[in-house]
Amino acid sequence: MGAHRYEVDLVWTGNSGSGTSGYRDFERAHEVSVPGKATILGSSDPAFRGDRERYNPEELLVASLSQCHMLWYLHLASVNGVVVTDYRDHATGLMTEHPDGSGRFTEVTLNPRVTVADPATKDTAQALHEKAHSMCFIAASVNFPVRHDPQTAS
Repeated sequence: MGAHRYEVDLVWTGNSGSGTSGYRDFERAHEVSVPGKATILGSSDPAFRGDRERYNPEELLVASLSQCHMLWYLHLASVNGVVVTDYRDHATGLMTEHPDGSGRFTEVTLNPRVTVADPATKDTAQALHEKAHSMCFIAASVNFPVRHDPQTAS
């Protein structure tokens, strides 16, 4: 229907004084920002010399899939008469490294735990996860499976 453009600024802040003169001579620290929003402090995964106190791209990819699913799910619940009172997800992603140091995600699993106000809507609430998955822009854009293990309570 329409096209949406997203702009993000990325600034590397990890120059320790000698730039990238050696693999161990620079930090992986960076900042991700969008005007008017809080800055995300990023780094690489600690396995790749990153700062464990900062978000890494792999975590943000898994978070994006989880967020997209939740937002579609809540929309679908509202238009289908399902009153959701709580939504939580503990999403996990599996990335495998190749011998040359590259790698790829092989799967992400979303584990949404949803609470609904009316027990009579539990079946509908559970079924809406499939529709939410099919509507999620992020899940439709990745080349690995995004699995779901939802549970619904009232």
